[in-house]
Amino acid sequence: MTGPESEGSLVRRAVCPGSFDPIHNGHLDIIARASRLYDEVYVAVMINQSKKGLFEIEERIELIREVTADYANVRVEAFHGLLVDFCKQRDIPAIVKGLRAVSDFDYELQMAHMNNGLTGVETLFVPTSPTNSFLSSSLVKEVATWGGDVSHLVPPAVFDALSRRLKKD
Repeated sequence: MTGPESEGSLVRRAVCPGSFDPIHNGHLDIIARASRLYDEVYVAVMINQSKKGLFEIEERIELIREVTADYANVRVEAFHGLLVDFCKQRDIPAIVKGLRAVSDFDYELQMAHMNNGLTGVETLFVPTSPTNSFLSSSLVKEVATWGGDVSHLVPPAVFDALSRRLKKD
């Protein structure tokens, strides 16, 4: 059995997974909303060795910890492998995913069915707020790389880190 019942605990846990390279206001909105619904929210930072990110995993974790510091019930950890294994190891019965558009739903629904079929973990879809519905980490990086102002799309700490990183390259 997966979930809080398995240990007799009443703690409600969920995970918000992603690469968060970098975390942006859309991510932060979903994490904040999940933190109001659950007792513990894990932000699981995906490790994908085949992809070279702009920020190293440790840098992403530190940025996420900094921008979620006001949420006492949010924990940030890296993970490698199947998300459902991360969930089983931490007794997490729910995955919270933000949806921007119908195109997100098609892919995320397949993943939700697979995750549920593997271990019974449920996926909850949260629509993004209209102001964040176009945001993606890739888009933020691309605009910032070409000198566009992304300060209104990411938390200040992330904007500073992004600015420093792009000046180095």
